[in-house]
Order: sequence, then structure tokens, then C-alpha cells
Amino acid sequence: MALRRYTRTTKIKGGKMVGTPRGAYRIYVAVKKGRVPHRRHITRDSERLDILAGRTYGNAKLWWVIAAASGVGWALQVPPGTVLKIPSDLGSIASLVG
Repeated sequence: MALRRYTRTTKIKGGKMVGTPRGAYRIYVAVKKGRVPHRRHITRDSERLDILAGRTYGNAKLWWVIAAASGVGWALQVPPGTVLKIPSDLGSIASLVG
């Protein structure tokens, strides 16, 4: 299954650029309302979202799933002590973003 964050996002500027993905907001809301199973993780010094995604999903490119679910924006590095919500079911994420 190819999970892409921009699948349902409207293209802007004549179809050459992609706007902010609505899928990220859908993920955030679904996790917040308990519709997507997840686990909590508190970051330690020097932990990055891509490393966590690689360990969790076997694909570091899925860091954006953790960022969206946690509402932390689009940075790979977050401060130590940040509470992350790591979705455990990528199938439910795929249904939200396409």
C-alpha cells in the first residue's frame, strides 16, 4: 500500500504545487477523537520523527504520519519531552488520506 500525504490535496498555482494537506488535519482529528488506535511516546534527547517512523513502520518516510497525529507541524526534530501520538494502524491512516 502506497501511503502518500498529498493524495487528496488540491493542487495550486496552475497544478504545479501542492497546498497544505487536508489529510494531516483529518489524521489529527481522528486520533484526538479516538478513531485511530495509537500509542503515546515521550521524546528523549536527539530523537527524530523519521527515526521513530523507521522503527515503528519500517519506513522513515512515514514520519509525517506521526507529525500529523501529534499536531507538531512538519519538523523532523522535536524537543525532548514532547508527547507524540504514534498511530498503530496504517490502514486507518490510509483511509483518511487516500
